[in-house]
Amino acid sequence: MGIIRQLSTETEVKEAFSVMKQLRPHLTEPLFVSLYEEMQTNGYTLFGCFDDEKLAAVAGFAIQTNLYYGKHVWVYDLVTDEHIRSKGHGKELLSFIESFAVHNNCNCVALSSGLAREDAHRFYEDKMEYRRVSFVFKKDFGK
Repeated sequence: MGIIRQLSTETEVKEAFSVMKQLRPHLTEPLFVSLYEEMQTNGYTLFGCFDDEKLAAVAGFAIQTNLYYGKHVWVYDLVTDEHIRSKGHGKELLSFIESFAVHNNCNCVALSSGLAREDAHRFYEDKMEYRRVSFVFKKDFGK
């Protein structure tokens, strides 16, 4: 199907923003690039799935270790371009991440998904066989 490759040059990262902003609409391109560069220092990696040289899906993830999952891949971002969803690009990219995790001796792949993203939840549970295992809690501080 698609071709999956790491996005690491400034041009590639900026190209990824056009898809990423569909998941993270609060970001501007300069903020996205700045956060990407900062997150790289903690192992964040950005990959894209291309269909006929067009970027179809983007994923950002990192290998992490904690007390409850051990060594694992945490998927921070996974989004398929809204104009070409349901064609298998997200499944292909998440399957690639799973293989990456196995290859790097990780125990699992984990991610969080916003409560309102019911289509994404069906994708993770029904198509990718992920289980709901926790709730994520957040407290914002005024700026």
